[in-house]
Amino acid sequence: MSGGKSAPQGKAVRLDKLLANLGYGSRREIQGLARAGAVLLDGEPVRDAAGRIALDPDLSARMTIDDEPLDPLPGVALLLHKPLGVTCSHKETGPLVYGLLPERWRHRDPALSTVGRLDKETSGLLLLTDDGALLHRIISPKAHVAKRYQVTLERPLAGDEERVFASGTLMLEGEEKPLLPAVLEVHHATHAALTLSEGRYHQVRRMFAAIGNHVAALHRDKIGGLELPQDLEAGRYRIMEEADIAGLFAG
Repeated sequence: MSGGKSAPQGKAVRLDKLLANLGYGSRREIQGLARAGAVLLDGEPVRDAAGRIALDPDLSARMTIDDEPLDPLPGVALLLHKPLGVTCSHKETGPLVYGLLPERWRHRDPALSTVGRLDKETSGLLLLTDDGALLHRIISPKAHVAKRYQVTLERPLAGDEERVFASGTLMLEGEEKPLLPAVLEVHHATHAALTLSEGRYHQVRRMFAAIGNHVAALHRDKIGGLELPQDLEAGRYRIMEEADIAGLFAG
């Protein structure tokens, strides 16, 4: 099951348009797949690529392409464990987060986008979706979807960081508006969890820099009420279920 706004149940679209928008190739290439008997619906070949297919929720379970289940329909949301050294971008050089997905998923229309960003040197929970309404619902300041980061520091904490971060008065360099209150949970002298209710540029690193410390390692492990699954290895992803989407807004 996809998360967010799925394709309208029962709406019918041409097979070649559907598969082209899912990244399986051009319409001409889709026509070739259909003629070759590579597209099966309920075990039967669909040879007419111009024929219309109902976008039912179970279509991905009923249709196969080259003996593989059909990719998720539009309205999909992904939960990904971002590794270090990977950039949340389509265009920058070096390893990109979209390179962790199947190659044809990079050609989907509507395209998959990250829900916010994690910088190259930050690992952890990252969401992607092709559902613009869901994306904006998550990142909207009105939603108050908090994010928790596990922080490893270069120097021991001084002892007053919890109070400073919770005050709602801390200013970042170059800004004119104080930060909203944030919750710091100290685990030991150089390790703490920081929960934010806003998302300014490099906010965690800049907050600790503002109090004279330096972030040595940063890992996001929770968004809203949704935690990064412990069994999801770095570089891996899974499709979000409706319960995952609900969990985001239950935190």
